[in-house]
Amino acid sequence: MQRLNMDRDFSQPQRESAFGIIVMAVHTIVKVTKALFFFLIYAFIKMGGTYSRYTLLGIGVVMLLCLIYAYFSYLKFTFFLDKDKQEFVVNKGIFNRDQIIIQLDKIQQVNINQSILQKIIGVYGLKIDTAGAKGEEVSIKAIDEVSAYNLKDHLLNSRIETSGQILEDTVPDQAEGILKISSWTLFKVGLTSNYGKSLALITAFLLYLIQEARHIMEVFHIDRDIVKSTFLSFATIFSLAIIVGILLIAFLIFNIARTFYKYFELEIIQHKHSLLLSSGLIAKRNTLISPKKVQVTSYSQNYFQKKLNLLNMSLKQAHFGANKKGEEMQGNMLEIVGCNPFEHDELLKMILGKVPLKGKTLIPDWRFMNLPIFFKLILPVTIFLIVALKIPEVKPFIGFSIVYFIIGFLMIFISYQKHRLSVHQEFIIKTSGIWDISNEILIPSKIQAITTSQYPWHRSIDVGHLCLHTAAGQIRFKYGNYSEIKQLVNYWLYQVESGNEDWM
Repeated sequence: MQRLNMDRDFSQPQRESAFGIIVMAVHTIVKVTKALFFFLIYAFIKMGGTYSRYTLLGIGVVMLLCLIYAYFSYLKFTFFLDKDKQEFVVNKGIFNRDQIIIQLDKIQQVNINQSILQKIIGVYGLKIDTAGAKGEEVSIKAIDEVSAYNLKDHLLNSRIETSGQILEDTVPDQAEGILKISSWTLFKVGLTSNYGKSLALITAFLLYLIQEARHIMEVFHIDRDIVKSTFLSFATIFSLAIIVGILLIAFLIFNIARTFYKYFELEIIQHKHSLLLSSGLIAKRNTLISPKKVQVTSYSQNYFQKKLNLLNMSLKQAHFGANKKGEEMQGNMLEIVGCNPFEHDELLKMILGKVPLKGKTLIPDWRFMNLPIFFKLILPVTIFLIVALKIPEVKPFIGFSIVYFIIGFLMIFISYQKHRLSVHQEFIIKTSGIWDISNEILIPSKIQAITTSQYPWHRSIDVGHLCLHTAAGQIRFKYGNYSEIKQLVNYWLYQVESGNEDWM
């Protein structure tokens, strides 16, 4: 990659690229179209030719208003770097003027993205994420490549040259590749992981289709009984096994497609003080983070991935408040899929300084299984059996309740077997899971608070619970030996108070 010179001075307020007007206008038009989609369909189909002309005229007026809105947004949006105060300042808003001030040492990651529209126009989007944001704190929709990497370098460094000296961007020349995921590896990842996320997306999409289908039937007065009879007749043509097989194949195809869309050409490059994560099939996403700001590092692996020598990693950064709305590789957690053990170790060395070692392992008491077995198995199965004895139509399904109880018990038992806490002088590793076995790695200096608890009826058997609070979330260990937990808490508090390492 060719060397880029940082020849722009961001100390003075400046605007985005003028092409940002087009980007903002298109984004606004898309939002309006989504909101009025079914109204437009109804207008074109139900109304005559004369009214259709008025509808087209209205659409033209809305597009013109979106363009005007984008133009004034462009004029009112400015940003600059305050070198004396070490702040990034953004002013925006047409009617209500807003000023956003971000301290540079609070910036966790900078995302340099390029959608299809931005690629056609020849600009980049830059998004800044901080620990206290509910999403991206600042989004610059149109900036040229040189300025994007120039600004990125300033934002990720905790101090800016105050003498006005122009630095040279050494990103391209000093970069060192750590990991690059091939298409074949992504195919294996799509076959073996992320089932839950894909299932949730498909379910949400189907519910959306059902809801919108009801609206269409109401608008066009379609008889629901006809639709229902057509569906039932279709179901009788194919056997249940064939339908299940088709759904399973469709699910796997969707999962693989989703994996390629998110992680195509996933590459991790190490710079002097940061990591660059690049991926995306249609819209390329480039995320830059500082390893020292990663709070919790985790990796997971299931049975199939173990056979294929694959691991999935995630880097959790500081986050406060409600969950973010960021998607893909932006936000509180960054995902790295398809690592082999060597690449996994190299990433851990980059982020943690060394490959973590497991020390003394804490094992939970068998009472870990009591509450899940009672509330998730015994109670619901008992209620079902009572209902089945009183309602003859339900009695044939009693066999399913037995299968549910057996499978549920096995899952709870596996969860108990995998629930472990390994303690080393430098690392804390929490292991958990049923199918995907996850290992969360925490450095004691990242601990912000520690909570211990014990039920009164567990005092005689010395069983208690531990919760480690970090800026990226909580790590819990349940039903451990309470005396050992209290000793570890004292040791960790001593490490935090006597150490001089920053958590950010």
